[in-house]
Amino acid sequence: MEKSVLKKFIKYVSLNVLGMIGLSCYILADTFFIAKALGATGIAALNFSISVYSFIHGAGLMIAIGGATRYTIFKSQRKDKEANMVFSTCIKSGIFIGIVFMAIGILCSEALALILGADITTLPLTKTYLTTILCFAPFFIMNNIMLAFVRNDNNPKLPMVAMLTGSFSNIVLDYIFMFPLKMGMFGAAFATCLAPIISIVILLRHFSGEKNNLKYTRSRIVLSSLWDILSLGSSAFIAEVSSAIVLITFNLVILRLKGNLGVAAYGIIVNIALVILSIFTGIAQGVQPLISKGYGLRNYKVLKKVLKYALLTSFSVAIVTYIGMFLHVDGIIEIFNSQHNLEIAHIAKIGFKIYFIGFFFAGINVILTMYFSATEHAKEAFILSISRGCIIIVPMVLLLSRIWNMTGVWCSFVLTECIVTVMAISIAILMKRPLSVSQS
Repeated sequence: MEKSVLKKFIKYVSLNVLGMIGLSCYILADTFFIAKALGATGIAALNFSISVYSFIHGAGLMIAIGGATRYTIFKSQRKDKEANMVFSTCIKSGIFIGIVFMAIGILCSEALALILGADITTLPLTKTYLTTILCFAPFFIMNNIMLAFVRNDNNPKLPMVAMLTGSFSNIVLDYIFMFPLKMGMFGAAFATCLAPIISIVILLRHFSGEKNNLKYTRSRIVLSSLWDILSLGSSAFIAEVSSAIVLITFNLVILRLKGNLGVAAYGIIVNIALVILSIFTGIAQGVQPLISKGYGLRNYKVLKKVLKYALLTSFSVAIVTYIGMFLHVDGIIEIFNSQHNLEIAHIAKIGFKIYFIGFFFAGINVILTMYFSATEHAKEAFILSISRGCIIIVPMVLLLSRIWNMTGVWCSFVLTECIVTVMAISIAILMKRPLSVSQS
């Protein structure tokens, strides 16, 4: 029994982590090539734009995670008709929300760029990036939905291949568009937007295979079913949207303290941080099908084992990440600091060493939030997501930045994740679910 659970855990988590690392490299590749081609102004403009990408990504994840969770629970209970209705509802709602984002991109990009903090220097680049990614929002959202459902349909390998292929294509296209073709900021954004389309094309192979159980049904969207899907996936949406709110808040605070150079330094840190967070998300999304299936079958012993493996893995990642960053921080900064700006290097170096301590707690928070969501405890997952992403960290950064300036900015992330970890563990103990020895 132990070996069987561990084998499935390793399979799902390893494949999903690899895929999520690839997915996170969409923006990281943009950061690298924009730094080389457009310097600090380009990085600052990109950093103003990332928050909108988080809204798009969050909307896709909310539908994907909520729908895939309910789909897996129905499948484990042999309710195939209801499971296919969930899949169909997710496809329709994903297309609709994507079109709404597209309209915003066409009509409101400049106003949005100004709200996010762009000034006369960064506005043209920020507007270009925002318009492009918003116009391709339907593909980002549909990619998230298809990744989740194909993974939950007992095919975790194909989503990994799709995400890695999309990411590699993004890197290659970034170089081609920005250097040989000299397409500038639009080239970086366009390369990123083509990546989910390539991923979707690969995922379509699943629907012609023998293992496919996903069936699209023509029917009206049932509002109660849609609400159920969105509530189960709300924690994923809140996590992404909150990260956007935090990014906007950090940008505005740092802009006040250190100007565009400070925002550029933060841009380096936050883009590396997104890759680390994607590993934690990969672990969480990898165990989601196992947790939802175990929960549907009321197999609490399996749930306890999967949760234990996930928490140990995330803590190990945090240790390796911090040691690696501490030893190679100068080299990491140099990769993105193409103009060799000493102030950017100084701000980023201090920031890395403080900010990355927060990952020892962030991994635990991401895993437990997914666990609550995958076991139909949407309220608990929502509380954790909104706490770590908005309610605690926003006032924390505003307060600590007044007291300790940039050091306070970096410490706000660490203290927030620490407080939320205490909350998450307390909620898990109070729930007395699979964590309780009495039910194992």
